[in-house]
Amino acid sequence: MKIYVDYDDCLCETARNFSDLAVEMFGKNVPYEKIRYFELDKSFDLNEEQFVQFMSKGHEPDVLLSYEETPGASEVINEWLSQGHDVSIITGRPFSSYEPSRQWLDRHGLKDVNLYCLNKYGRDGFIKDSDFSLELEDYYRMKFDVAVEDSPKAFRFFDHLPDLKVMVYDRPWNRECGLPGDNYTRCAGWELIRQNVARLSS
Repeated sequence: MKIYVDYDDCLCETARNFSDLAVEMFGKNVPYEKIRYFELDKSFDLNEEQFVQFMSKGHEPDVLLSYEETPGASEVINEWLSQGHDVSIITGRPFSSYEPSRQWLDRHGLKDVNLYCLNKYGRDGFIKDSDFSLELEDYYRMKFDVAVEDSPKAFRFFDHLPDLKVMVYDRPWNRECGLPGDNYTRCAGWELIRQNVARLSS
């Protein structure tokens, strides 16, 4: 099977780090379990200038490398690879974060997975024709059987794959949204994701 895995809050605990960062930078105390929106400026009540500073700090290489792994992620992904599945990490992180993101994967035993930065939001200066960047038209030519995703905003990027099975990693900001269809399954962690994918491949 071809498997899509989102990076932030599926592989690593990005939002928990951002919760701490909001306190450190702006005194905005919003505990992880109270993060209700994928849009972090809305969740942390940041103005435009603060949000730019916040995202810039959150994507510094040393900060990216400090994120804790989501429990079980590397173990399950390496199991999939050993079974012959093709796993790609598709992230909306800016292309400037590619090298530390790749380094983080390597440090966590995920040297054999592909990593792509998908230009979801038309960022300025996006690198074209590289081995690791994808424009939307490139992405829409890719086919996947399974996806692991936490963001309701990303669900629209699956509309071209009607048979795709989506494992929705349970997070506070997706609990109040309705899932788009029967092919979406809420999962409390990587063990449940592993079990669901095993049933699909059996």
